[in-house]
Amino acid sequence: MGDIRQVPVTELPDDFSDETDRVLLDVREDDEWATGHVRGALHIPLADVPARIEEIDLDADLLVVCHSSGRSMRVLQYLDQLGYEGSCVRGGMLAWLEQGKPVETGSAGSR
Repeated sequence: MGDIRQVPVTELPDDFSDETDRVLLDVREDDEWATGHVRGALHIPLADVPARIEEIDLDADLLVVCHSSGRSMRVLQYLDQLGYEGSCVRGGMLAWLEQGKPVETGSAGSR
């Protein structure tokens, strides 16, 4: 896991809605997403990633977030095996909230 790039939340925009060359993939479960997520993030729970991989723009700069980084690393290791690269949001949504960055709540907003 040491070779997977990690990006601190302080280097990320508060809103990914207008990002055209970057995708923030949130791999948390539905209930976690509903309690608070980054606006404009793509929500695909970890277990669904293989079946829904075509929904991910793998040509974009891919950033993966979960609760604290564990699931993000697992997704990135899986994608690496398929020949794709991405970065882990260091500290996940815990770090996002610690930095006071905004979140949306509810199940809507998954793009």
